[in-house]
Amino acid sequence: MKLSKVAMKRLVLLALAIACLVPAMPAAAEPERPSRTAALAALKKSDAEERRRGARGLAIVGRMEDAPKLIAALRDADERVRAVAELALWAVWSRSGDARVDELFSKGVAEMGEQRFPEAIATFTRIIELKPGFAEGWNKRATAYFLAGEFRRSLRDCDEVIKRNPQHFGVLSGYGQIYLRLDQPEKALEYFRRALAVNPNLEGVQGLAEKLDSIIVRRRQRSI
Repeated sequence: MKLSKVAMKRLVLLALAIACLVPAMPAAAEPERPSRTAALAALKKSDAEERRRGARGLAIVGRMEDAPKLIAALRDADERVRAVAELALWAVWSRSGDARVDELFSKGVAEMGEQRFPEAIATFTRIIELKPGFAEGWNKRATAYFLAGEFRRSLRDCDEVIKRNPQHFGVLSGYGQIYLRLDQPEKALEYFRRALAVNPNLEGVQGLAEKLDSIIVRRRQRSI
């Protein structure tokens, strides 16, 4: 099912706005480096402030194996816990464990923020060569390809991310944005819903999914 040009333009503009959002990483300006064990324990506490403290701690010292606990915290009863857990996930995902790779990663993110997409793609390609198991290197190159209009290459990199990090709600949303640009609205909606199934706090993605669902329903009704 193809969308009208007006509907497609509106949805694409909204998708681009979402794609260009760069998550703000939690500040690491704490007086002492928190204990990972203490942060994990705090995340289980009944007190919301303790859970927030635990999520903030994992943003600084968390490892990839801690991601499932932070993903569970995306459904915490406390809104601030959910917000901190989301930022903590991005922080954990963005640490490669290699100082050289992390330095290149910061360089690539800066290049992408300055819309220097060829340079960003080259930087993230170097990261992938150095550490192919680092999912976020693939994700950032997928984002750079998307912003440069190279949608098929972006899709291929998304596939590599999902192999390494199946619950990466950012890349699931990215699939949706790409399929929207490729005029495959049903597939786009499928991936937006998958992203929301992992992280129900993605308000921009939720709004985009609702608009897309409404358009698809109206188009189907007209075709009856």
